[in-house]
Amino acid sequence: MSLFDTRVPAVVLRMDRNPFHHGTLGAVRSLGRAGVDVHVVADCADSPVRASRYLSGLHTPPPPGAPPAEIAAVLRRVAARLARPAVLIPMDDACAVAVGRARTELAPWYLLPDQPGELPARVADKAELAGVCASLDVPHPETLVPDGAAEAARAAWRLGLPVVAKWSRPWLVPPGGGLRSTVLVRSAREAGELYLRAEEAGSRLLLQAFLPPGADRDWFFHGYADHFGAVRAGGPGRKTRARPRGAGLTAVGRWTPNPQVQALAERVTAELGYRGVFDLDFRRCGTTGRYHLLDFNPRPGAQFRLFTDTAGLDVVRALHLDLTHRPLPQGAPRPGRVFVVENYAPLNALRPAREGHGGRELAWHARDDRAPGRALWALWGRHVSARLRDRVHRGGARPGAPAPSGARVVRQASAPPADHADRPDEDRARSR
Repeated sequence: MSLFDTRVPAVVLRMDRNPFHHGTLGAVRSLGRAGVDVHVVADCADSPVRASRYLSGLHTPPPPGAPPAEIAAVLRRVAARLARPAVLIPMDDACAVAVGRARTELAPWYLLPDQPGELPARVADKAELAGVCASLDVPHPETLVPDGAAEAARAAWRLGLPVVAKWSRPWLVPPGGGLRSTVLVRSAREAGELYLRAEEAGSRLLLQAFLPPGADRDWFFHGYADHFGAVRAGGPGRKTRARPRGAGLTAVGRWTPNPQVQALAERVTAELGYRGVFDLDFRRCGTTGRYHLLDFNPRPGAQFRLFTDTAGLDVVRALHLDLTHRPLPQGAPRPGRVFVVENYAPLNALRPAREGHGGRELAWHARDDRAPGRALWALWGRHVSARLRDRVHRGGARPGAPAPSGARVVRQASAPPADHADRPDEDRARSR
């Protein structure tokens, strides 16, 4: 008998247009392997995800920047086609915020964690998070929110250059405009100029004291807070390779025990009354040794499959089991387990996996689901070529030439989006 209630499907929701979001494939495989029908509401037209044998259905997503009401309308249409309640899994911050705000409206069709509807928006907003950390006495980089360009310049001087500049709601930053969710600015003038683009960015600019990266400083914690608030599944991990280097998304991660990070994650979620899947980013200060909470993502992180324990439990499986009132199996952690994203760390993927260290999982290649791995390289090659052509066309730069001086990317909320026309809904039965 299956641990899972396979009568209840899962709907994976993602609104951004990143075709190489490996977390989406991770969710499809994780629940599909358990016998759950998995439907994806995302633009997968040029994504390896659509090739997965575990994908039960593919549906047209809301457009980027859609308001919560439009997102809810799309989800109601999907629910009507499924004709049964489903577990809903938002995979980006914009969707997590919208689902939280539309929770009451979606409740008849979807199983959702029981928590205040505005809590996902509160923790995902970078300016709000600074206030949350202050109220909970959780270490967080000193943060200032300027009210004008001149004040932004003064704030940069006060914090000490260089400083980190962030848009408080990065999911509102429009694609293709040259704005990044987070940059490192090296002069007061740059801070003032960036403030002038706040209307374009769609949210407030905030400036943060810069905590330099370094060996053993970048950590993350993935977890699932069940209906009692207890953190189940997941664990602490360390970035051993990032894209871009020194910051950004995890290209190679390792499950590494860290009692301090674990205690911080459990305390923050407990005091907030958070329920559901979460992904926290920390950076250890090289001077004080304290772990600073940098980001609170109210949804699964793309590398959540790193934290798969000896019972096969991960945060997405924990969500489905808990919301369908099934017991969660008691597995043991697998410290040393490694997760590698092949298109960002190809050399690491080619190296033989080390035995006896918790195992290794690749983001795209899997023995029981080979088609996405085969599709990756052709699609990735076209993606990179298109990006290089676009860079030459827009900036006149030679491929491989050094980037212009000025602000450089420190952290990017997602990979560069691709523009694709919406496709009709597709329901494709996949052999198990």
